[in-house]
Amino acid sequence: MLAAGLGTRLRPITDTLPKCLVPIGGKPLLQIWLERLNEAGFGPFLINTHYLHEQVEEFIEKSAFRDQITLVHEPEMLGTAGTLINNVKFFQGNDGMVLHADNYCLADLGEFRKAHQNRPVGCEITMMTFETDDPKLCGIVELDEKGIVVGFHEKIDTPPGNLANGAVYIFSKNLLKKLPFDLTEPKDISADIIPQNMGKVATFFTLDAFIDVGNPEALVRANSIHTSLKLA
Repeated sequence: MLAAGLGTRLRPITDTLPKCLVPIGGKPLLQIWLERLNEAGFGPFLINTHYLHEQVEEFIEKSAFRDQITLVHEPEMLGTAGTLINNVKFFQGNDGMVLHADNYCLADLGEFRKAHQNRPVGCEITMMTFETDDPKLCGIVELDEKGIVVGFHEKIDTPPGNLANGAVYIFSKNLLKKLPFDLTEPKDISADIIPQNMGKVATFFTLDAFIDVGNPEALVRANSIHTSLKLA
C-alpha cells in the first residue's frame, strides 16, 4: 500500500496528520483498507512511509494486523513505480496488488481479484476503474470491446470521457518479474508503467463508492457516505 504522500491539498489537516491516517467515520483510512483487504483474503501487506512516518509506524505497532505488515520507510520518496520496483521481491513470485491508501474505496475486492484471474489472455495488469465527476483531475481511460485499456489520458484539460483509473491494480507475476529490467529510473505507475503496457491492461469497473480523499470537500463526501451506510 502506498502511504508516503504529503497530502498538501488536505492542509491544514495534514499539517499534523499523514493523509493515510485521516479519519473516515472516526476510523483512519489505512485501517479501513486493512480491514477490507483482510476480509477479502488479501495479505500480507507492505506499506511505504515518508511524511510523518512516525505516526504511521505507531499506528501499525498498535494494529491487529501488525504481524502481517512490512513497513518500508523512504527518506526520499521514490514515486509509485519506484516503490513498486524497489520492493518487487516482497511478492515472492506471485501476482501482487498495489493501491493508494488515501483513497476511500468500497468496491468488492474479492470480485476485483476474480476479474484479474479471469482477465483476457495477454493482459498483465488489472486496473480498477470508476466514473468520476471531475475527469480533468483524474487519469481517464479508453477501452476496447473487451474492456482492455487502449487509451490513457492523465489529468488533461479535455478528457475523452469520465471513466477514471482508480490507481488500484493487480500486477501479474510475469510483469512484476520483468519490471526491474524493463524500466530505467521509473517514478510513476500511471506515467511509466501503464503507457508501456497499453493493450495489456484489463479493467474492473466499480459502481461502489470510490473517492480520492485529496481535498476537504472529498473528505466530507467520504464521511457522509460512510455514515449513511452505517459502516463500523
